[in-house]
Amino acid sequence: MMKKRKPEEIKQIWKQYYSGEDTVYAVIPGKTFDLMWKRIQDCPSFLYALPRKEGYEFFVGQWSGTELHFTSLINIQTRGEAAPTQLILYHYPELQEEKGIVLMTAEMDSRVLTVTEAQCLASQVQLFYATDREEIYRLVEAFNHQPAEFKYMSVIDEIEQSRVGEELRPQQDPTSPTA
Repeated sequence: MMKKRKPEEIKQIWKQYYSGEDTVYAVIPGKTFDLMWKRIQDCPSFLYALPRKEGYEFFVGQWSGTELHFTSLINIQTRGEAAPTQLILYHYPELQEEKGIVLMTAEMDSRVLTVTEAQCLASQVQLFYATDREEIYRLVEAFNHQPAEFKYMSVIDEIEQSRVGEELRPQQDPTSPTA
């Protein structure tokens, strides 16, 4: 049914369908997904930082085919292989060749993540894997191929610089002396 529609119509249907749901969804341009896919083959995992009240919580994202599974680092450290996945991003590339788009939706553990937090992690995937700036993608390469050289503070710096997840950061009171 979707193959008969124009890309703009598909985008509208996808957004309309998921707008009433408590989840993360997107329509990714095919060229963006091509770049991401090429990089995913070489670098299938990365460490993402989620802004919290008291700093950041780290999540490891691990690609399995077109699915991206996120698990909090603390769960991996304490539970190892038994660590549960808290967020899965599903990418559907079936329309990519013909329509130039890839559809994405998510499944999340709402006891651990809010939709806004899940959206922040999803946005970081594009920030680190679809970037034109080589120095940002080098963080992904270092995590996968030179772990001793990987600097987690560089991830935080990029997130803060790009303002991804800004809505999750506590707002300072402008009347406070430290603001």
